[in-house]
Amino acid sequence: MKKLRISNAALLALVLSTSVGCDQVTKIVAREHLEGVGRLSYLGDTFRLVLIENHGAFLGMGSEMPAGLRTAIFVGVVSLALIAFLVWIMRTPGLSRFSVVAAGLVIGGGIGNVIDRVLFEGGVTDFLNLGIGTLRTGIFNVADVWIMLGAAMMLVSRDTWAPDKAEGSEEDGPPESRDDAERALQT
Repeated sequence: MKKLRISNAALLALVLSTSVGCDQVTKIVAREHLEGVGRLSYLGDTFRLVLIENHGAFLGMGSEMPAGLRTAIFVGVVSLALIAFLVWIMRTPGLSRFSVVAAGLVIGGGIGNVIDRVLFEGGVTDFLNLGIGTLRTGIFNVADVWIMLGAAMMLVSRDTWAPDKAEGSEEDGPPESRDDAERALQT
């Protein structure tokens, strides 16, 4: 059976479209079904659905800034950073598929939140909350999950920080296993 090969650019496009699409669909559903409902609680209050419009960043930080400054930072600066990150990913051919997926999740989550800020006068639709008793997360959305998951993946991926070591590799396995295989072939 022939092995399916997918380029990093195609993989990145797939991750971006999927992550932005899932984020936007969940936000549409949340706005349609949670507006005016209040808080819904599931699994013994471990999982809550509550609709808010967040005009700040993480946990509402910066929501008290003037609207023009918030827009400049949360739309302008964030968009420029996302574009720069995307360009870097596209110009770094030695990245593993794992790192491409990780970067795609971060960029896709960022795009999802920027879309909200543009469409909803600087606000982001948040609706998820997890916790036990008084130990709870802030209210967040699927884009935030993608950003955190992608960032965690990037932290554990060695080639995100040193892509030249993985460059030219056909495999996605750990670099040590590729080096061992190459040494075995040479002897």
